[in-house]
Amino acid sequence: MATDDEKGVSYNAEEFLQLFKKGAEFTQDLLKENERLRFRILQAEKNLQSTDDEMIVTDENRKLVEKIEALEKEKAEILERILQVERENQDFAERYVEVEAENNNLANLYIASYQLHSTLDFREVLQIITEIIINLIGAEEFAILLLDEKTNELNAVATEGITCEEIPSMVMGSGIIGSVAKTGDNYFVEDMAGYARDFQNPMVCIPLKIKEHVIGVIVIYKLLIQKKNFAPVDYELFTLLAGHAATAIFSSKLYSESERKLSTIQGFIQLLTK
Repeated sequence: MATDDEKGVSYNAEEFLQLFKKGAEFTQDLLKENERLRFRILQAEKNLQSTDDEMIVTDENRKLVEKIEALEKEKAEILERILQVERENQDFAERYVEVEAENNNLANLYIASYQLHSTLDFREVLQIITEIIINLIGAEEFAILLLDEKTNELNAVATEGITCEEIPSMVMGSGIIGSVAKTGDNYFVEDMAGYARDFQNPMVCIPLKIKEHVIGVIVIYKLLIQKKNFAPVDYELFTLLAGHAATAIFSSKLYSESERKLSTIQGFIQLLTK
């Protein structure tokens, strides 16, 4: 079903076509009338040239000149109106493209959010986050680091384009990654074009936080070749990942731990009952 914006665009496009056709027909009539009147003026001027030094402008000639001037003015007004409608139509077309892009972005955000909460398996959650970063953000090399609250260190649990072993452990509060984990603020390198990969100084660092509690970070080291810079929807996705991905990871970890504990208890009970 067409949205109000789409209907508005279609209605204005039809209005413009009708107005343009009427304007074109009227302009043709004006040009024909203009030629006819000019011909009559030339004939009148030839008749007046028969006098030696004096040309007498009759009332009829003055009326003809006034009519031509009025028609020229009216033609100019119609052309200006046509140009105005063309500009309005262009604005509507551009707005329609923007609305389409916004709808696509909202759909992508909804799908990403739904996928994040579609499973409680820890590895599946990490895989979904990885696919979102690749397909929707356009990153080629990145890592997901989670905080070990016992050691206060950030360790890589999932990567793309690089290995977990290549990512050194980061101490909370130390360096760019540690600072992001401590403050909970996003980090983006100032010069993306001149960035060279540095595992301790990423291109982008996004905290994974539940309310104000940071449980890890996402670090990006390289974008896909067709991705030159970030679009507004990318920042919305970063915001989504900061909250929803953190919640999904935290929930799946709790679920996995409870499953392991349940299996241990069940095994212990079975040993007791034998």
